[in-house]
Amino acid sequence: MRQERIVIAGRGAAGFFAAIACAEARPENEVTIFERSSQFLTKVRISGGGRCNVTHSAMELRAFSSRYPRGNRTLISALHTFSPEDTLAWFQRRGVRLKTEVDGRMFPVTDSSGTVIDCLLHEAEVAGVRLRACTGVDGATRNASGGFDLQLTSGETTTCDRLLLATGGARAASGADIAQALGHTVEPPVPSLFSLHVTTEWLRALPGVAVTDAEVTVPGTKLRERGPLLITHTGVSGPVILRLSAWGARVLAERDYKFSLRVNWMPDMTADKIAREFHERRSTHSRRHISSVPVAALPARLWEQLVTMSGVPAETIWTTLSRSHAAALVELLKKSELAVDGQSLNKDEFVTCGGVNLREVNFKTMESRIVPHLYFAGELLDIDAITGGFNFQAAWTTGWIAGHAMADTTPLVRE
Repeated sequence: MRQERIVIAGRGAAGFFAAIACAEARPENEVTIFERSSQFLTKVRISGGGRCNVTHSAMELRAFSSRYPRGNRTLISALHTFSPEDTLAWFQRRGVRLKTEVDGRMFPVTDSSGTVIDCLLHEAEVAGVRLRACTGVDGATRNASGGFDLQLTSGETTTCDRLLLATGGARAASGADIAQALGHTVEPPVPSLFSLHVTTEWLRALPGVAVTDAEVTVPGTKLRERGPLLITHTGVSGPVILRLSAWGARVLAERDYKFSLRVNWMPDMTADKIAREFHERRSTHSRRHISSVPVAALPARLWEQLVTMSGVPAETIWTTLSRSHAAALVELLKKSELAVDGQSLNKDEFVTCGGVNLREVNFKTMESRIVPHLYFAGELLDIDAITGGFNFQAAWTTGWIAGHAMADTTPLVRE
């Protein structure tokens, strides 16, 4: 089998994983990663607060794939080929031990993304992968031999037999532009995994308040999520908001991030149960001010604001709480309406929704169904997930499959 020149465009996890897999499988190939910036693996470095959330703990693969708002069905067969357990084993064989946190996220035991970066750089070096920083792939055209002529950002030109585009989210226009120029459809990119700006004044007075269990909905849509919520200086964030933003990425973009967010601060209690709790407090806390005795586990500062915003006078004690004020407070606890007027990307993830149309890619090889010897991996594909290590797993999986396919050692897909 003749030596082939393999070019990978992109500095991230998917590109590195593909390069290593390809070079290990066929050492005689010349494998080169081109990156237009001066550094490789920068997103790996800052992900997970600098700890790198490598993957998520093992679960049934259909359940695992359900964490992907886009690409979940397509990704199932690929996850059977290279699973979260395979990721764990790959890193452990190379001396990177992972630990599982209570929520299922998996990190290096060192709690440092540098451990993962050092591993990838070392394995790339050992496998003979060439790294070209400050030199990106600016364009690609098919040539007569079935490969590609490449235009580089340095002004140079080069050729390759196989080309992998792994340039990250479609907001990084270079990879998306090349894919489109070669005949692919690219779904328009919009942000996913973001916090929300809220203009509601009373909420803006509560930065730093965390609620362990809240339910959020967007009236007029099917969007509904439940989980921890964090009030920030500009609005709301936390796992429940990030999940809502992931599943609602396109819907919320269509609304230009201006909508009403409804928050149920006490999803475990019905309105009737809260009303009964109020009634009982007339006996158990008869002389206490309402604002000083939160119901359930609500943070005291949030409770005080909700009491005030429901119109309950500051001096009101439980025995003097009127029926109308009680009803207003119950309504606010169950249906607080917050005015949203924008979003901020999650600095540890900055994931996009959108990318190369999945119907145009063979997920057994990650090869284009339109252009032979063109491959895709990672976030340039129209695949994205909620937080928790799922986006990195998609990168490892698609990169590994693409790497072996480019080496012509494609493993059988385990159904």
